[in-house]
Amino acid sequence: MSSAQQALAGPGVSHRLRRAPWRALHGSELAWAVAFLVPYAAVFLAFVVYPVAYGLWMARDPSLYGDLLADPRYARTVVNTALYVGLGVNVMMFLAFVLSGFFMRRRWWIKALLPVFILPWALPAIPAFVSFHWMLIGEEGLINSLLALFGVQGPLWFHDRRLALGSNVVASIWKWLPFWTLTFLAGRTAIPQEIYEAADVDGAGGFRRFAHVILPLLGNLYLVCTLLSTLWTVGDFTTVSLVSEGAPAYSTDVLATLGFHYTFDAVQPSLGVAAVLSALPVLIPITIVLMRALHAREVQL
Repeated sequence: MSSAQQALAGPGVSHRLRRAPWRALHGSELAWAVAFLVPYAAVFLAFVVYPVAYGLWMARDPSLYGDLLADPRYARTVVNTALYVGLGVNVMMFLAFVLSGFFMRRRWWIKALLPVFILPWALPAIPAFVSFHWMLIGEEGLINSLLALFGVQGPLWFHDRRLALGSNVVASIWKWLPFWTLTFLAGRTAIPQEIYEAADVDGAGGFRRFAHVILPLLGNLYLVCTLLSTLWTVGDFTTVSLVSEGAPAYSTDVLATLGFHYTFDAVQPSLGVAAVLSALPVLIPITIVLMRALHAREVQL
């Protein structure tokens, strides 16, 4: 039945067609359905179910977590991960939300600035972070060279734990800020213009419009984006591995890079998997909250 015929037949017929059970398929229809389903199921089992199940099996021994707790590097890495995720995600989301309002302006130079702003996100991650690393390394790096023009001697960024960890946070924000800004910009443009006009009629100024119109309408989107960014940032390996490389002396490692060192440098793959999976007590509640937030209200984009 064509889409026009479904529309003429009414919603009841269309609803029954959409919910047709597998037992309604016979002969060649069932064969084609299975033929299309099997490749996707095979890929899902091979590249999702099997790696996750095998990782859980490798990290099943409780003694592995005792070894992690006995290693002073692990406690420092947990703190690094909390700082990296907490600072990076929250600062990035706040800046993205503010900048989305800035890019809503209709001036021509702001529209021209938007493609330039998107460039860090459009660049591949590896060359972008390698370039960021070389801008900071040594006294000949771009940042220290620019400071030298003003008679200021720049620090050795990767010789100090706080500066190196801060460099990782700044690099992560610099790379992913355009993506979340565009997400919030799409959310702002989805708000009907009539709501803004009604706020103007009621005499709502800039702050009142933000507090009573924009924030309530985009609050759920902000929550979902923050949770998604947290999930991605907890498992981020590329940024820390390429920007600070764990310097100085692996003191800025996060759980993802520590697991890499355990697996390949110390040749303890089970311990490396356990180090990464130790973030599950944080990730699982975040995932549950994310799912509930998505089911509670629709996210308007």
